[in-house]
Amino acid sequence: QGCTQKYIVKNYFYYYLFKFSAALGEEIFYITFLPFTYWNIDHSVSRRMIIVWSIVMYIGQVSKDILKWPRPLSPPVVKLEMRTNAEYGMPSTHAMAATAISFSFFIATTNQYKYPFELGLAAAFVFSTLVCLSRLYTGMHTVLDVIGGALISAVLLVLLYPAWDTIDHLLLTSPFCPLFAIVVPLVLCYNYPKLDYYSPTRGDTTTILGAAAGATVGFWLNNQYAAPAYPSQSFQPGFPLTTSTMVFVLARFFVGIVVVLLTRWVMKSMVLGMLGYRYKFPLRDLEARRRLEVEVPYKFVTYSSVGFMATVIVPLLHELLGLL
Repeated sequence: QGCTQKYIVKNYFYYYLFKFSAALGEEIFYITFLPFTYWNIDHSVSRRMIIVWSIVMYIGQVSKDILKWPRPLSPPVVKLEMRTNAEYGMPSTHAMAATAISFSFFIATTNQYKYPFELGLAAAFVFSTLVCLSRLYTGMHTVLDVIGGALISAVLLVLLYPAWDTIDHLLLTSPFCPLFAIVVPLVLCYNYPKLDYYSPTRGDTTTILGAAAGATVGFWLNNQYAAPAYPSQSFQPGFPLTTSTMVFVLARFFVGIVVVLLTRWVMKSMVLGMLGYRYKFPLRDLEARRRLEVEVPYKFVTYSSVGFMATVIVPLLHELLGLL
């Protein structure tokens, strides 16, 4: 359903602030920030964030399609987004992701790096609050949706935190980790709750679980067959940052993101091409690409490849280029 209601922007500061904040809960943020932490901050921090993010997002997406609470009516609200309007509203997965990522990053780094506790807590609170408020401003969620999403995410963080070290150890050392990391997400994707009409939630869930699966296999392989690419002291948050440090940080990020985006484009084209040949549909047939037998393998293979490249191939490339 498209949004046809016209609107006039009267405050461009709020408009661009909350449009930008909304993007902090979408793929463009995940595909940049999560790899950035792996390449430039700390492997253990990145692992914990990715695992928490994938669990929280899966529960949030499934909850939407089980509860089936509608989004706010327009009018009276003005909706500034189109794509997610087809999804149900409760809980807000933007609020869940923002809360999970910001506070898991804060919790994972507070004991490893020297920075003021109050500053880290305030940064996590401001980040998650901006994303939550953006969902109200853009007309995509009610206050209850946002509060519910943030609370569910907080509860899951509290429940997962005591098991962080155990889960991390198993993912790095268990011989069954690669099989578990691929099979379980695939089963969850293929058995996603069915709706009476198409919603992007299943595709988005497959994207998230695929990326986490590829990254998890990468974590395991790195621990089994390669020395850690970056010591935990490779980048210490704090000021002032030296020019040489910033150059290496930006170089690692630029090289990595180019590889990640190229991988996504190549794998998407290849997998869609093979599936189009198998099921006899043109690549531009959007309805065909939404079918279960097409959407799940195409997105899972594409994004698991992205996760694997980001955690295995990109670090090797960094080492080859002397960027460590």
